[in-house]
Amino acid sequence: MGWREKQKSGSSGSGVVLKVLLMFLAFVETTAGAAAEYNNEIVSLRQPRHKNAYATMMYMGTPRDYEFYVATRVMIRSLVKLGVDADIIVIASLDVPLRWVRALEEEDGARVVRVENLKNPYKDQRNFNKRFKLTLNKLYAWNLLDYDRVVMLDADNLFLQNTDELFQCGQFCAVFINPCIFHTGLFVLQPSKAVFNNMLHELETGRENSDGADQGFLVSYFPDLLDEPMFHPPANGSKLDGSYRLPLGYQMDASYYYLKLRWSVPCGPNSVITFPSAPWLKPWYWWAWPVLPLGYTWHENRRQTLGYGDEMTMVLIQSVLYLGVIAVTQLARPSIPKLCYRRGDKNVSLLQTGLKLIAIWCILAAYIIPFFLVPRTLHTVLGWSLYLLGSFALSSVAVNSFLLPMLPVMVPWLLIVGTLLVMTCPWYSNGVVRALSVFGYAFCSAPVLWVSFSRIVSSLQVSLERETFFPRLGESPPPPGFNKLY
Repeated sequence: MGWREKQKSGSSGSGVVLKVLLMFLAFVETTAGAAAEYNNEIVSLRQPRHKNAYATMMYMGTPRDYEFYVATRVMIRSLVKLGVDADIIVIASLDVPLRWVRALEEEDGARVVRVENLKNPYKDQRNFNKRFKLTLNKLYAWNLLDYDRVVMLDADNLFLQNTDELFQCGQFCAVFINPCIFHTGLFVLQPSKAVFNNMLHELETGRENSDGADQGFLVSYFPDLLDEPMFHPPANGSKLDGSYRLPLGYQMDASYYYLKLRWSVPCGPNSVITFPSAPWLKPWYWWAWPVLPLGYTWHENRRQTLGYGDEMTMVLIQSVLYLGVIAVTQLARPSIPKLCYRRGDKNVSLLQTGLKLIAIWCILAAYIIPFFLVPRTLHTVLGWSLYLLGSFALSSVAVNSFLLPMLPVMVPWLLIVGTLLVMTCPWYSNGVVRALSVFGYAFCSAPVLWVSFSRIVSSLQVSLERETFFPRLGESPPPPGFNKLY
């Protein structure tokens, strides 16, 4: 090939490279511009497959982001298991990790739409709770214009049966858990660009909002819903117009169950359980059951759908570690540092008091530390089992380190087991009897706990007086009953 051909070929190759580079720069510029521009649009790589959708939202910035991610996946899997005839949408803020987005789309079959967080104009009002700062992203549901109807959901809903009849409801439908205020954990809407834009305008003008979250804003935006008729799905499958109140069976507050230990909601089908409780008593935490009986129902639903593969590695590691601690403490007793003192020393009393406090704190730590080491979203049975194993292992360290009697140290462990058994007893007639039984057990356990504490303190005192912990350097401890004077 001559030099002219080579020059022509090189120029052609450079042109291709230059074109690719220009295309890449244009793509980066477009992407950056889209991210910087606040246009309140939704972005999704997946196309809609149904005319209706179930939707939920996900955002970052709370201490419990991962827990709500797990709860969202469980709810999605339960909807899929029920065979709903609708798309499942996750309205995810741009800062949701991509690995979570891929799991939602590829493993769970959801359609993820990425949105910018809506600015919350109520964040400076006095009663504002900062954990609700981004809940106004729920308004993006009105911008899902590909669908005729959308059922908007919170992640703490547990579906008992298919609820596709909700797509026959009108432009806005919600459940009144509170006699005068509807609940936004589940509501039906008809997407509308005009309504969405009007809501954004109302945010800018500072519409009244009692709590600074989505609940207060929507209650203010739909103030007349209480006067609307009750929703009854038409037998012919047609869609209704207007606003309706949904029967309570579509949002059964878990507290109704705790009162009678059974469902007795005569209004509508008993289809969906909601858990509007304190954040640390949500059903996906391992300690939620048996404190709250329905926690087990939620975990069984997860076991049958999503599973617990993400937590099992940590469970195995902790189990091996605890078993190793138990084995070591049985084979070799850890020794307290060998100190030398005389009975006449002024600091002996202070040293003994300090050692007593250290021993008591070690026992308390044995029951506290394992609680925080158990993976939060572990199945409740595995969670309590791992906690009891860990507290037993660390208690055995305290027993052998301070030469304490085993039974008094293990009394709290036994009482915890007893509490779990009292709570899980299946023969209570109602929640009041159950609560009284737990209170009675706690009342009877208090003296036992105090006696065990007294035994521990007295055992420490005897050990100190016999100088078990303070042999002279280079000397072995004196035999039992032998008091050596210095």
